[in-house]
Amino acid sequence: MAALVTLDPDAMAYWLKIREKNPADPRDVVRDPDLETEVRRAVSAANTRVSQAESIRAFRILPVAFTEEQCLITPSRKLRRKVIEEVFAGEIEAIYART
Repeated sequence: MAALVTLDPDAMAYWLKIREKNPADPRDVVRDPDLETEVRRAVSAANTRVSQAESIRAFRILPVAFTEEQCLITPSRKLRRKVIEEVFAGEIEAIYART
């Protein structure tokens, strides 16, 4: 299974502050090796709670959170999967190209 990972903006700001990182472009933070390691640890921990068939084997960290304003989630916070697939088609293709 593959996943698109979004980061909470407040948590990301805190993470950057305690690590004394200040990227020139906030979108560059998703390419930070320390962040990828941190997310990989979280994914590994989550994978211990599911079967191997349900485990996340590949992921891509996105530079934006899913918001209602972007039409990526509904008012009740459900994912709009078709819209997400269209908007992030390149990232999804990149995940599968690496696996």
